[in-house]
Parts: sequence; C-alpha cells; structure tokens
Amino acid sequence: MKHVFSTKLVLVLALLISILQVTDSFAVAPKRDFYQLIIYKLKTAEQESRLDNYLQNAYLPAMHRAGIEKVGVFKPILAPDAAEPAEKLVYVFIPFKSQDEWSNLEAKLMKDKTYLEEGKDYIDTPWDKPVYSRMESILMRAFVDQPHFQMPNLSGPKSERVYEFRSYEGPSEKLYVNKVDMFNAGGEVKLFKRLNFNAVFYSEVVSGAAMPNLIYMTTFENKADRDAHWKAFSADPEWKTLSSMPKYQHNVSKNDTRFLRPTDYSDI
Repeated sequence: MKHVFSTKLVLVLALLISILQVTDSFAVAPKRDFYQLIIYKLKTAEQESRLDNYLQNAYLPAMHRAGIEKVGVFKPILAPDAAEPAEKLVYVFIPFKSQDEWSNLEAKLMKDKTYLEEGKDYIDTPWDKPVYSRMESILMRAFVDQPHFQMPNLSGPKSERVYEFRSYEGPSEKLYVNKVDMFNAGGEVKLFKRLNFNAVFYSEVVSGAAMPNLIYMTTFENKADRDAHWKAFSADPEWKTLSSMPKYQHNVSKNDTRFLRPTDYSDI
C-alpha cells in the first residue's frame, strides 16, 4: 500500500512541476509594444510652423488624453555649414501597448472635441494649402529583448542631444530574421545596454516602404558622446566575437543612419 501511495505522490508532484514549467514559459514572454513612426515631408517653413503648432498644441495633448503618455517628435540635425534642405522632415514616434491600441486610436481622436478644435488648421486644411507634401507611416513591433520603449537617461539640454535612428535592411526575409536574432539571442541588445547606448526602442518593421528591415534608436548627450560610445562598441571583444560568427554574416544589405534631435515639446 505504501508503495502505491508513494508512486501516486511522485506522479502528482511530476504533474505539478510540469504545470509550473508550462506556466513559467508563458510568464517569461511579456507582451511587446507596437510602434508607429510617422515621417512628415515638408517643403516650406510655413508648413513646418503649422505642423509644429498642430503636434504641440493638438496632437500630443490628445494622445495624452487617450492614454499614450509619451510621444517623440524629432527633426534632422543639420551640419553648421549645411544649406537648408529642399525637403524638411519631421519624425513622430508613438509607442502603443498593443496593436489593438493603435487600431482604436483614430476613433478616439475623432471623439475628442478639444483635439478637433485645436487641430482644425491641420485637420481641415484646404486642398491648395496643405500642411505637408507627403507623409510616411511605418508600423513596428518591439524586439523580444527590449519589449517596451525606454526613456533615455540623459541630463544635457535637448538642443545638444543626438538621437541616432538606424534602419537595417535585409537581403532576404530569412537573412533579415537572422539579423533580428543577432540582436536578441546573439546578445547585441544586451551589449548596447552594457555600453549605455540609451536605446529608446528596437523594432521589427511590420509594414513600411523598405522591407524587410528593422529599426532602432539610440541616444547620446551630444555628438562627442555618440562618437565615444561607437568607438567603445567597435573595440569591444564581445562585439568582435559576435560580428565574426559565421552564422551572422551578410545579413544587412543597407544601413540607413540618420541623426535626429528632439523638439522642445517632444516627450521623449
């Protein structure tokens, strides 16, 4: 009888352990943020002024009321001696807790009377006086190793900060997945974190104009700080080992790097 009892006890304990293991496997896979990046393309200073007014006084306040606490607004950093570009760009980064939150946003905004009033110049702009020449929308899903966006830990003024926006295009879907794996399982995200690159987000592009690709953004106090960080990254033994691994070769066909700065009214 004792033998039968002990056998049953062992089976019950094994079943409990199995249940706990399954439960734990679900627990270690947190939900990942869903991101939208809107890139406005402008031709005139007047358009830029109108867009700034809309974003600062109508859009961002409405987003806050809708439960989205942080929205980033960025513009390209121009070299001191550079001529004014023919096309002005404004980047708007919106972090959502889920894809459903993104899909429900428009309906929320259309019910926000304050937004509709404050954003009237943008919303009801006449056909012959548009606020922008074109806009691009990129949808993204956060990486497994950084499932949520992070506020950068910077102390310097926004006017000196450098936000580095990088888009890595893959030669094929399979090789693109390989580069994403290099960031996650390969440890590239952890390496950036160890070297204090202050990454706002890492993402897989779900829908965009340059697929397949991934996009991420790191932040620095200033240009000198940025250069020092990348120098340390290039010389790091862990990076040299990771980048020389045969399985991670030739997984990026194009690196599009842009240097941005947050506007005065940006939340991020």
